[in-house]
Amino acid sequence: MTPKLILTGFMATGKSSVGPLVARRLGWEFVDVDSVIVAQAGKPIAQIFADHGEARFRRLEREVVAHLTGDRRRCPLCHGPHPEVISTGGGVLLDESNCAALKRAGVIVCLTAQPEVVAARVERSKTRRPKLTEGGKSTLARIKELMDERVDAYARADVQIDTSDLTVDQLADQVIAAFAAHAARRCLPSADGVRSA
Repeated sequence: MTPKLILTGFMATGKSSVGPLVARRLGWEFVDVDSVIVAQAGKPIAQIFADHGEARFRRLEREVVAHLTGDRRRCPLCHGPHPEVISTGGGVLLDESNCAALKRAGVIVCLTAQPEVVAARVERSKTRRPKLTEGGKSTLARIKELMDERVDAYARADVQIDTSDLTVDQLADQVIAAFAAHAARRCLPSADGVRSA
């Protein structure tokens, strides 16, 4: 049985960049939870927050996670669960039901980075980050505050990888290696088997 590889972690830690690369290397499908929410809602996440509030966004997120983790499709080669790389939003593990569903579905790899690195990446990005505008604080101060609030949630992941000093290729190597090691410990395919999937 091959589980799903779930990427989570704070904003601007590399989930969207490394997820498709990891999926290509494994020959698996890539699914981005935030992209599914945007497609279903017909509007960007920042607009969902503005129009309906965070509670509405979290409800949509919970529904998408439940759908993806409840996927009953089978791999045509091994007949195990359909293999996927799933990238989630930074707050997904704050919800107990999301966390439990993702844990059952596969191996959770949480990407981290130093607050200053995240702040620099956010400043370079054109993506609007609704959670950073709350409280009227500086970007760096708000990032540190959110990271402190989420430390326990991120600790629920199977493994954490600091992306601060890694290229996307280096990060992909580490994600695949960490996934393989944890999958093996769960009596799933060996590291060699995962790499050649």
